[in-house]
Amino acid sequence: MKLRLIQALALLLATISGARIAAAQALPTAAQPLQLSAFGAASGVFTGFGGGKNFSIPAGGDLGLPVWQGMRPVVDIPGTYPLDRGLVVAEKDAMGGLRVNFLLGRRIHPYGDFLYGRGEMDFRLVYIFGNKIYEVTTTWVYSPGAGFDYDFTDHLSLKVDAQLEHWGEEPTTKGRVYTSVGTVGLVYRFNFRNRNGMQ
Repeated sequence: MKLRLIQALALLLATISGARIAAAQALPTAAQPLQLSAFGAASGVFTGFGGGKNFSIPAGGDLGLPVWQGMRPVVDIPGTYPLDRGLVVAEKDAMGGLRVNFLLGRRIHPYGDFLYGRGEMDFRLVYIFGNKIYEVTTTWVYSPGAGFDYDFTDHLSLKVDAQLEHWGEEPTTKGRVYTSVGTVGLVYRFNFRNRNGMQ
């Protein structure tokens, strides 16, 4: 099921990309004043709870702002859902934040980001802490991270990303949990049109 989902996502993005490229010639990525994109990916998640692991599907959208001094600030809105919930705890979240892309070359764009939002931990077995029983907890999450996009075309890119999520107010002796997330996926960019209808 996991493999079929990833293959379907890749096929969909490749089909959209091919249709758009055939329809019109795009401006170079760095030349666009605004840049709207969507992404889908697969993530390995180390939950930080009892060695728990998830296989998750992150997806979301980005709005790239005008380039300044070789950098593009990006408003980033991702969400993550656990496809394989593991044996200990399943984590899902919805966040938003700011990313800065460094336009060092024509194809590769390293970046750093900071995300903030809400997350939910669903314990696979009853979890007891401090004489209380927990099945699900919900809390604020913040996440610094880094990664890079590698452009295949002006529309389609490979994304490689790493995040360190800080989950607060969790039922642990320290009151927090650190989750490590590694992600590989695809990004599709939609080009804005100017007043003359050209891209």
